[in-house]
Amino acid sequence: MLTLTTAAFTAVLTEQLPTGLLLRMSADLDVSRASVGFLVSGYAVASCLAAVPLTALLRRYHRRPVLVGVLIVLGLCNAVAALSDSYPLTFAVRLLAGAAGGVGWSMFAGYAARMVPVERQGRAIAIALAGITVAFAAGVPAGTALAAAVGWRAGFATLAALALILAAWVIQRLPDFPGEPGTARLPVRRVIVRPGLRSVFAMTLFLLLGHQAMYTYTAPFVERSRFGNAGLVLFVFGGTTVVGVWVAGLVVDRHPRTTLRAALGLVAVAMLALGLFGRVPPVLLVSFVAWGAAYGAIPTLLQAAVVGACGPDQADVATSIQTTVFNLGIAGGSLAGGVALERAGVGSLPWLALVLVIAAAATAPAVRES
Repeated sequence: MLTLTTAAFTAVLTEQLPTGLLLRMSADLDVSRASVGFLVSGYAVASCLAAVPLTALLRRYHRRPVLVGVLIVLGLCNAVAALSDSYPLTFAVRLLAGAAGGVGWSMFAGYAARMVPVERQGRAIAIALAGITVAFAAGVPAGTALAAAVGWRAGFATLAALALILAAWVIQRLPDFPGEPGTARLPVRRVIVRPGLRSVFAMTLFLLLGHQAMYTYTAPFVERSRFGNAGLVLFVFGGTTVVGVWVAGLVVDRHPRTTLRAALGLVAVAMLALGLFGRVPPVLLVSFVAWGAAYGAIPTLLQAAVVGACGPDQADVATSIQTTVFNLGIAGGSLAGGVALERAGVGSLPWLALVLVIAAAATAPAVRES
């Protein structure tokens, strides 16, 4: 299970690493801060476009070789990014990495669910997706610190090595599961029209739009305050997500809707505080603590809701759609945040995020409790 946790960590950190390196990559590649933010958007767009069709194409193959292929592609793309002096080349390999990441995200929850009895599936998903939390808690801040010490390229090189080592480990240690029969029809339309899943997909989209619009541009937002230490703020955010994922693991099999509503409310309060008092260091830190704790629980709760609604046998299909929606939110949020940053200034970001989080909360009553 920890192998899946590490794979999720690698995929998330590959996607989000430019967030912590934004200022240094901008200077080195001679592009704007928003352009570096679009490296996150590009990865997410590729995941959106690739998740469903590639999952359909690869569904008949055994799961372990597919996961190994995903990790190898991520490793090679990160290696090229570490060596590249060209923004177009860097953007291109980010697109390829995003396509691989989309396939990986379609697999993680279903893979974890197939490794345990049905009554422990929620907890298994929580453990596998804890890699998200670790990526935010330690990965992005560590990448930021590494960039400050030896340059941003070292962050991508380290990720490349991790992905390739993990691929070798998966071959040796992770149990394999068969894919679907070649004659099986991918029930995408049937999955999309399920009322419970539609609500989860809508909530995911609005939440990620809001979250990513703010999170991608944490560095310039913190830079304008009297605190001014983006690396520490990202570390605080990531550390508190550990609390969120721990809570999610406790309640995911019992009260997912109630916990989702509470988490969304806490994110909304944090955005409001950042909008009103984001220049004040104590308010800034407390808001990121609240935001991190709430956000840490949400991916596990959403993925468990998807798997619970469709069952582990169709989990790859449902989570491929969820991956598309998730990364559409990341891409749209990063893009919207970049536009807001350039046109209205960094102070507009928490207000944009607040509106979108409220829209996500409005879908919560339609999400099933079990």
